[in-house]
Amino acid sequence: MMTSSAAEPGYDLAVLGAGPAGLAAAVRAATAGARVVLIDAGAHPGGQYWRHRGPADSGALHHDWRTFQTLRDSLPGRVEHLARHTVWQVGRYEHGLEIHTVHEGTAHGGSSDTVHRRGAGEGTVGDNTVCRGATCDEPAREGTLCGDAGRGDPLRGDATPDHPTRCDTERCLRVAALVVATGAYDRQLPFPGWTLPGVYTAGGVQSLLKGHGVLAGRRIAVAGTGPFLLAVAAGLAESGAEVAGVFEAGHPAGFARFPGALAVNAAKLAEGAGFLATMARHRIPYHPRTTVLAAHGKGELSGITTARLTRWGKLVPGSESEVDCDTLAVGYGFTPQLEIPLQLGCETRLDEDGSLVAVADHRQRSTGDRVYLAGEVCGVAGAAASVVEGHLAGIAAVEDILGIAPDPRELRGLLRQRRARRAFARAMHRTFPVPPGWTDRLTPATVVCRCEEVDAATIAAAATELGATDPRAVKLYARPGMGLCQGRVCGYATSCLTAARENRTPTAEELRSLAARPIASPVTLGMLAKGDRSPGE
Repeated sequence: MMTSSAAEPGYDLAVLGAGPAGLAAAVRAATAGARVVLIDAGAHPGGQYWRHRGPADSGALHHDWRTFQTLRDSLPGRVEHLARHTVWQVGRYEHGLEIHTVHEGTAHGGSSDTVHRRGAGEGTVGDNTVCRGATCDEPAREGTLCGDAGRGDPLRGDATPDHPTRCDTERCLRVAALVVATGAYDRQLPFPGWTLPGVYTAGGVQSLLKGHGVLAGRRIAVAGTGPFLLAVAAGLAESGAEVAGVFEAGHPAGFARFPGALAVNAAKLAEGAGFLATMARHRIPYHPRTTVLAAHGKGELSGITTARLTRWGKLVPGSESEVDCDTLAVGYGFTPQLEIPLQLGCETRLDEDGSLVAVADHRQRSTGDRVYLAGEVCGVAGAAASVVEGHLAGIAAVEDILGIAPDPRELRGLLRQRRARRAFARAMHRTFPVPPGWTDRLTPATVVCRCEEVDAATIAAAATELGATDPRAVKLYARPGMGLCQGRVCGYATSCLTAARENRTPTAEELRSLAARPIASPVTLGMLAKGDRSPGE
């Protein structure tokens, strides 16, 4: 972890992530008078839930669009929004926290979408430019544009007006406090054929549709577990795709065990009913307690094999069925993105769905000083819960930093909403768990780690032949998680396969060992070398 000691922080609060939780936290704190910077890797605010095609997007594919518009329209003049900025490390210094980001720009050999300046501005230690293949691999001069006009050579990878190249700028910001609202990403379980072109995560299919207006295929099967599958299927059908069916490993009847959670979340029930009505209108078959056994095709997906499951997750003999499709959208829930909380030493625990989540109190304070958590990093609970927790995090930060006490009545209302949303999340996770027994259905040749092409047999050999007893050791011996994704795709599966050999589930410590990374996002060696310098240089 980087540490430093120098200038006072230029911002009262940084918010990482511009999804529902991050937007709510940033707007809430800024409205109370805090100096707020909102940092997000996306080109537009909204996160994955409100991913859209820019200001002209009508919001037809989104829920709670008015909430997003209200939050988005509150940013200008109140919050400094750093779009296309990826945070790769957060450390502490004597006055607060130091955030290292990489801004993705484009060099055009004389023009750029970003002006890169060196030196200390408000809240900024300095900017440091690295252009991949362009002519400006030195730190940019103050006030100059990235790129060297007229001198690019596209044959050697230099930037020209007709051959733009990626140009990254490293920036360091100093803040008094931090809200981590980095969300979650699709949790993936391997199965035979899952690496075929045409097999997507459910979130990936929805992102293509929301962010680009692109259908992933013509005839699409949706499979996995959880109510998110309904949203994906309904959105695809409304946009013109033929949905071959929704294959749900769980059963929604399980919600009946949680009448209290349902009673205080009528809006969620109405949302689900709306998805089901859309599916009925488009005649989309819904198959509960059904899972995908394998995907098939020569060079690309042409169909899948499904089978029914008992209520205990066992395969029903003779229930296999073939489904023709050119696309499969598969999702087994989401994995909270915890690189930054782990860098800062925040406490974690296992959630109801087996995911590793960061621990926050009822006011969204983490176990780390001046670090607040909101949304999916605390456990997957949906956008409505994320907005509520974002407001709570912003309120707590302002109270701690500026000494502004919250309105007691409003605070009680937000806390009541938080309890209701989290109760629904617990019911959802128990109703739609990751189906047991999936590890037994892999073949030895089933690829588990796509980046390093590590199959199930190799992972098993790491345990039986090399004595690996935990996923970290398996990673060192067999290389799953050593590729570009750094285990984000295969880490959960590797942990489950390793634990299954001892007839158990992964522990929090095992998941933490794979999720903890000194560098949260991939950066170039040049960026790392140029980032080790004194403030303002």
